[in-house]
Amino acid sequence: MINKRKIFNDPIYGFITIPYEIIFDLIEHPYFQRLRRIKQLGLTHLVYPGALHTRFHHAMGTMYLMTRAIEVIRAKGQIISDEEAQGVLIAILLHDIGHGPFSHALEHSIVDGISHEELSTLFMDELNAEFKGKLDVALQIFRNEYPKRFLHQLVSSQLDMDRLDYLRRDSFFTGVSEGVISTERIIAMLTVKNDELAIEEKGIYSIEKFIVARRLMYWQVYLHKTVLSAENLLVNILKRAKELANQNEDLFCTPSLKEFLYHHHDLTSFKKNKNLLKQFADLDDTDIMASVKVWQNHDDKILAKLCQMMVNRRLYKVEIQQKKFENAIIADVKQKFGKKMKLNEQEIGYFVFQNYIENNAYNPKKDKINILLKNNTFLDISEAADTLNISSLSRPVKKWFLCYPKG
Repeated sequence: MINKRKIFNDPIYGFITIPYEIIFDLIEHPYFQRLRRIKQLGLTHLVYPGALHTRFHHAMGTMYLMTRAIEVIRAKGQIISDEEAQGVLIAILLHDIGHGPFSHALEHSIVDGISHEELSTLFMDELNAEFKGKLDVALQIFRNEYPKRFLHQLVSSQLDMDRLDYLRRDSFFTGVSEGVISTERIIAMLTVKNDELAIEEKGIYSIEKFIVARRLMYWQVYLHKTVLSAENLLVNILKRAKELANQNEDLFCTPSLKEFLYHHHDLTSFKKNKNLLKQFADLDDTDIMASVKVWQNHDDKILAKLCQMMVNRRLYKVEIQQKKFENAIIADVKQKFGKKMKLNEQEIGYFVFQNYIENNAYNPKKDKINILLKNNTFLDISEAADTLNISSLSRPVKKWFLCYPKG
């Protein structure tokens, strides 16, 4: 018999034990093992060299935090059956299984109009069939169809195990200390009332710190201007490659990448063609970077130039401001580089363009973070906070950025 109660040594939490045999089987599955080959933070390592951790690390971390959350909530009198505990652990373990290469960077470049959450659901449905219905409860929780709503909130909400892990893990691997949060303290303060997840009043300052840390991590890491530059460059590489593929240009690529480069696939395609999910499961960061390296020498000067920029880290220069860049300014920059690089109006769009970013640390209109007061009533964190103006952090900040070549 195989010992399925293995122990993993995690750099953040120490030893993580696998609580159920089915979780070991899911971790061993090729669909899950693929997460080892997908970077958690896409191209952020081009700014923070230590950010080379993977979706596999993150998924294991969320599973650990979920086991702790279950222990805490049970200790406070809330009944969570063994079946429910197993279901919510599977749901959080597989919550990111649908991510494509480089995580969020290429989310809408490989497939059309499909979020990674939708792809995660497709993978979970497939695994459920393979495991003969053992993921039924996990899928109900993941889709928010299970009677106990708080279980879904542990998987997906503004204070879920996903956010708690990625903030702490990403701050650790990037070295950005502003993202450090006390996951143990926050989980210890978790409680459930009226089927709603809440934080005990004495944990309010830990939640304030969590919201501020999230805001700072977005500006310093996730929306760092060099990260934006690198991710937009990779998006443009795939865009140009697809354009050439549509013209039946012969491009080097792995078989799985070829399927998605030369054909248009949306959610309907995945539902009609069951084999498509297996082909998507063969895609990871390696497929993309191997192709980018080869495309440096392609006859198409635009694709070649973009790929050379990526491989040699000659990224776009980025300017960020509060308002949209004027068309006249963009036209001047396009004219300057179009003439210099001998590119026409359509071609220069790969090198000079504007876009925008939004940072919303906390959205009270979505699903609130409830503070359970001593008088047994709920208060939203934006109203309950007293040391920092959380309500100001609840307003989204929108900024515009302009990319153009260096030199």
